[in-house]
Order: sequence, then C-alpha cells, then structure tokens
Amino acid sequence: MTTCEVPKPLGSNLSARDMRFAIVASRFNDFAVSKLLDAALACLKEHGAGSDGVSVVRVPGAWEIPVFARKLALSKRADAVIALGVLIRGETLHFELIAREVARGLASVAEDTGVPVIFGVLAVENRQQAIDRSGGQGGNRGREAALAAVEAVAAMRELKT
Repeated sequence: MTTCEVPKPLGSNLSARDMRFAIVASRFNDFAVSKLLDAALACLKEHGAGSDGVSVVRVPGAWEIPVFARKLALSKRADAVIALGVLIRGETLHFELIAREVARGLASVAEDTGVPVIFGVLAVENRQQAIDRSGGQGGNRGREAALAAVEAVAAMRELKT
C-alpha cells in the first residue's frame, strides 16, 4: 500500500532572505498609514529581509500609489510591490472614485508587469475602522500585506523552477 503525500503549497516558505521589496505608502491619513508601514517593515525584517532589500517611497495620497507602483515594478528593483494607504469614506463620491481607481490601477500594474502587487490600501467607513485595522483590534493590515508579499515572491520563484 502506498501513501499519498500532500504537496506543499506554493509560497509556503516564508523566508524573505534574498528578496527585494518596494513599499509605496501614502502620507494622507498618516495616523494610520504610518502604523501600516511600521508593521510591514517589521514583518519583512522578522522574515529575514535585509534593510538593503526594502525600499520605501512615500507619496502624497492613495491616488498616486498606482503610478509609483508601476514605476517600481518596471524598474526590476523589487520582486514585489506593497501598496499601503488609507481611504476614509466622506460625504461625497470622492471616496468611491479614488478607491475604485486605486484598486483598478494596482491590478493593472500586477497584470501588466508580472510583478506581485500587494493591496494594503484600506477603504474604511470611518476613522475608528482605520485605527482598528492599522494595529487596533482588527490586527494590522500592513503586516498582513508584507506577509502576503513574502508568500507571493516565494511562489513566483517556485513557479520559475
């Protein structure tokens, strides 16, 4: 009788050693974005990413994130791009317009370049939700985005072999 081995999932090696990451983080709503960024950097370091393998670009707001993500992805200086920002719903359609286009833009970058682009842009109803998801009771989405980036790069490398 033979046993069947369950294959190891792609990207399950969580070592970030020898990986390069670019983080694009908005300055708008920095009370939350800075916490996302700090957690992402800490996570990458915990998983073995060297400081020379991580670059951070701060941009004015979420609207600017996709164009900088594209530039970084095309530069071949990063194995994955992590996008961090916070959009808080207001009383006008501005929130919906920005959120939709940022998501569309980042998806386009990933599809066009083949470089994983991790969506760490929060689109929340209010300030409290932003606080909760950037280190409060909802965890920290910056950390989750960084971990997803490590997994994505590992999976991409495994697919190449």
